Amino acid sequence: MTIEEQFPPGTPVCVTHSIDMGGKSVKAEVIGGVQAWEELPTGSWHAHGKNDKLWLKRLKLRKADGEITLLIIDDTTEIAKLEKA
Repeated sequence: MTIEEQFPPGTPVCVTHSIDMGGKSVKAEVIGGVQAWEELPTGSWHAHGKNDKLWLKRLKLRKADGEITLLIIDDTTEIAKLEKA
C-alpha cells in the first residue's frame, strides 16, 4: 500500500519532521487534513532523475484555521492518522 493510499484526501494527520541542527535533533509538527499528494521537480537539475530533475514528494495540508501548507515528505518524515474531530 502506498503512502497516498494510506492517507487519502480528507484524512486528518499529524506530520512530524526531524531536523538535524548541528548534532541536535529538533522535531516540527504540522496537523491538518490531507488535500493532495504531488510529485514535482525542484527546479534544479539532478543527474539520473526524471527529465534530469530531482523530484520530491509533497503533501498539501489544510490546517484547522484554513491555511494551506505544502510539506516535502522524505524518509525521515513521520505521518500519523488522527481521529476525526
